[in-house]
Amino acid sequence: MMSEENKEQEEIVENSTEETTQASENDSVETKEPTAEEKIIELNDKYLRLYSEFDNYRKRTSKERIELFKTAGQDIMTDLVPIMDDFERALQNMDKKGDVKTIRQGVDLVFNKFKSTLESKGLKSFKSIDQDFDPEIHEAITRIPAPNKKQIGKVVDEVEKGYMLNDKVIRYAKVVVGQ
Repeated sequence: MMSEENKEQEEIVENSTEETTQASENDSVETKEPTAEEKIIELNDKYLRLYSEFDNYRKRTSKERIELFKTAGQDIMTDLVPIMDDFERALQNMDKKGDVKTIRQGVDLVFNKFKSTLESKGLKSFKSIDQDFDPEIHEAITRIPAPNKKQIGKVVDEVEKGYMLNDKVIRYAKVVVGQ
């Protein structure tokens, strides 16, 4: 009897061992952990792809920036070329010794066209005479005695106009200030 009981116990132990082995094999198939080497390969691959993507971005933006600097003034130059043509025609007509009034009118037309083109691009001149001296927009060339008390600290004369491009001073007005 003992031997039968031993055999039964051995069979039960063997069955339970087989079930445990099968269960652990199923678990290992379902949740197989990557090895350290596989993780290193995967992370290295991600790193190389990210580095390459960033390097391509850097090269592309650098190329775009260089192209932008090359063509930055293209639109203003395109608008100024017809005005240059008008000036050339005016110079040719001056040589013909025509009427001074018509030549003056032609030059005035060219000047107004030039001025409106610059204004359309955001260029504005600003008034300085009889304004308080402002070092943010004025450059004092000299000081003179003020003709009256109201003009002390104010701009008395303007030697060169000042200009702003889109509300940023690009040329300070050169002025004479009363003291």
